[in-house]
Amino acid sequence: METELQLLNDIKNGDREAQRRFYERYAGYAMAVCQRYIPYADDARDVMHDSFVKILTSLHRFSYRGEGSLRAWITSIVVHQTISHLKPRERIIFTPQVPERMEEEAEPDVGRVPPDVLNRLIGRLPTGYRMVLNLYVFQQMTHKEIAQLLGISPETSASQYSRAKQALAKRIHEYLNNGKL
Repeated sequence: METELQLLNDIKNGDREAQRRFYERYAGYAMAVCQRYIPYADDARDVMHDSFVKILTSLHRFSYRGEGSLRAWITSIVVHQTISHLKPRERIIFTPQVPERMEEEAEPDVGRVPPDVLNRLIGRLPTGYRMVLNLYVFQQMTHKEIAQLLGISPETSASQYSRAKQALAKRIHEYLNNGKL
């Protein structure tokens, strides 16, 4: 399998076939990232395609830093594109107050939930919860970084994350107990 660096060099040298290989190699991954934020398949697909336009037109500015750096750069662009897509279209409500302490329930056994079901459960969270959860867990951003990106306070980010975890845990328990979404 060709390395990221070989693929990048081929693209930068004008190889159109390399662009196709690039798309085939990363489109599925980019789509999975989009679907974590955007639960509607058609919208996620549109954002994924828009992301690839941006990626391919910005590739000349990408600085290769070793195997995996390209994938990280792609992820960053896709995440920013999904947020840009959601902000004007979705009514995103961020609650700044710290959530009330809920009854402690045992952590759900996430390992028993198939990945596609878990993605659907995350997709059903309110948009604000879903965005913060994804940025914190999958992008490993701090609450300060999330706050800057979304235009909220770090406390609001932490609150949204806490509420998202509670809501997701409840949905996972329901799924494990009922076997239904």
